[in-house]
Amino acid sequence: MGGRGTFAAGNPVPYTYATVGRIEDVKVLSGLNGKHGLPEESHSSYAYIKLKPDGTFHEMRIYDKDHYLTFEIAYHPEPKLDSSRKPVLHYHLYDKKFNRTSAKKATKAMKKHYKKYLKGVPL
Repeated sequence: MGGRGTFAAGNPVPYTYATVGRIEDVKVLSGLNGKHGLPEESHSSYAYIKLKPDGTFHEMRIYDKDHYLTFEIAYHPEPKLDSSRKPVLHYHLYDKKFNRTSAKKATKAMKKHYKKYLKGVPL
């Protein structure tokens, strides 16, 4: 689970995340040495999950067959969607250069599809 432009480009890198559990078929990761987010690329999994310190869902990233990040669903404050600073379930799409779309509220279909991973998220 390395950094952008490394594993997917064929350059092996040291691990900067630890697998701390699983939710269904997806690894739950925790960053090492100050890493806080999830990887921009995947070594082997099609998805990874990050939990908040209290064990509730924070975000999930989905990767394509070439290990690039393509989709992220997250539950945290997103001021452009909700000015109250309360968590909101939303998503971003990514291109191969790690550019992402603006946050959009998760659809009913997304909530239904990802429900089993959204530990602690009110639906």
